Amino acid sequence: MLLTRKSSSVSPSHSRLAGSVSAMLGNTIDRRTFLKRSGVTIGAGAALSHVPFSMMGKAEAAAPAAEGKIEVKRTVCTHCSVGCAVDAVVQNGVWIRQEPVFDSPINLGAYCTKGAAIRDHGSTHDSHRLKYPMKLVGGKWQKISWDQALNEVSQKLLQISKESGPDATYWIGSSKHSNENSYLLRKFVSMFGSNNTDHQARICHSTTVAGVANTWGYGAMTNSYNDEQNSKCILFFGSNAAEAHPVSMLHTLHAKENGAKVIVVDPRFTRTAARADTYYRIRSGTDIAFLWGMLHHIFKNGWEDKDYIKARVYGMDKVRDEAAKWTPDKVEEVTGMKEAEVRDVAESMAKNKPSTIVWAMGQTQHTNGNAIVRASCILQLALGNVGVSGGGTNIYRGHDNVQGATDVGPNPDSLPGYYGIAAGSWKHYAGVWGVDYEWIKKQFASQAMMEKPGITVSRWIDAVLEKNENLDQDSNLRAVVYWGHAPNSQNRGKEMLEAMKKLDLLVVIDPYPSATAAMAAMVRQDGVYLLPAATQLECAGSVTASNRSIQWREKVIDPMFESRTDHMIMYQL
Repeated sequence: MLLTRKSSSVSPSHSRLAGSVSAMLGNTIDRRTFLKRSGVTIGAGAALSHVPFSMMGKAEAAAPAAEGKIEVKRTVCTHCSVGCAVDAVVQNGVWIRQEPVFDSPINLGAYCTKGAAIRDHGSTHDSHRLKYPMKLVGGKWQKISWDQALNEVSQKLLQISKESGPDATYWIGSSKHSNENSYLLRKFVSMFGSNNTDHQARICHSTTVAGVANTWGYGAMTNSYNDEQNSKCILFFGSNAAEAHPVSMLHTLHAKENGAKVIVVDPRFTRTAARADTYYRIRSGTDIAFLWGMLHHIFKNGWEDKDYIKARVYGMDKVRDEAAKWTPDKVEEVTGMKEAEVRDVAESMAKNKPSTIVWAMGQTQHTNGNAIVRASCILQLALGNVGVSGGGTNIYRGHDNVQGATDVGPNPDSLPGYYGIAAGSWKHYAGVWGVDYEWIKKQFASQAMMEKPGITVSRWIDAVLEKNENLDQDSNLRAVVYWGHAPNSQNRGKEMLEAMKKLDLLVVIDPYPSATAAMAAMVRQDGVYLLPAATQLECAGSVTASNRSIQWREKVIDPMFESRTDHMIMYQL
């Protein structure tokens, strides 16, 4: 047990001993005196070792402070799209600790190191939080009030819309917004009179959405993490889940315990590969050749699901003809993989059904990402793995609500719920929103612009810098609003700086002074506003995980400093 000297009821002998030692050591001494007296000090230490235990006492904790109300708020981790549930313990309005949720079917009482640090890292206690509204004046940031910020930003937006039309503005939403905030932002921009809005999914997963939707009509992950436990073979091709989506590996490892064969094909030996049964190295950028090489072996050996193809697939004969061209020697020449390696993966997928394929950025972040996704989907159709438990294409998303924001949020070519932007869709949402269709139409520059897709987030730069006659709208962009998004993941940085320099107005709404604000301050002296938004943990709302599970996120604590929730800012603006 821990022992400490008592502060009271000290014996007289202890007082004399302590007094003599302190008297000796309390005076200023020279070197000779120090050496002389050090022997006395050592002797005192030896004497203390023989002090009876009655002089020692058990350490006691201080009396606890008066406890306030303790609440448990259930939230969802903000780091990736797995959707791990977290119970946050709040006392007197302060988030004091957290626990993983054991009854969550997704994280099963576990979380990764990122989730374990959610309270401190990138959430409510970060010292880098933007604390109050700021404005760039003369190249320096100045603190301003919310009233001033909202008034100045709204007046400038209205002025630009009046002078150049509503399409002179651009609104970049967020894959961090809740479903409700994403929906409200699309509604906000629609009523402003523009389709110039987009968010992070354009960069990370638009190729997947288009590739999967063009194959069987709907662009999303087909199964769920839990369903992997029903798989007999899992191919990771374009995903390093052990690092990017760590808790998803719980379900993969459970599948492995159930007898599933786990295969990784990747240019790098990743942490996921370290957990696999088999790993094969492939030359980067040769994904399609590998997939067609697998199909070559599948058709050659009659491993395809003939009944499934006959009943449910159209056009597989053309795929068979194309796969015949990808002979093993051609595949090896392109991919660097031996015939036996490609054949082994194809045979494992075909003979251990249901089998599934998992990918993420490794497929989508290519110039031909759409075609790679199409090839992966076709592979699963050939094997009859789509629409069955344990099969499918499991596409791991990035941000915690990138799936939900895509479903209901700020897309330039669709209204919430993947409704198009044709007249019928607008009339439907006019009814949903309780406004007249003709009123919404008048907010736009024309009906043609109302039914024309807006600019994507990766091309807003061109809408500023390009000659106006080359744009499919009346005016170049003059104002851009970054709402929970930063250009860290985009290239063309030099051109982006030039575009930021030419804007009349740049607004950054974010919990942090993001890279957007830093870049703008490099090239501008004024016309930039920083508005502090609350984090996802400081407001309530639903989020959609990668496997399309929708979960409600309770507000853990009130917004910190002068930050406000996104929907509050929308309404006030």
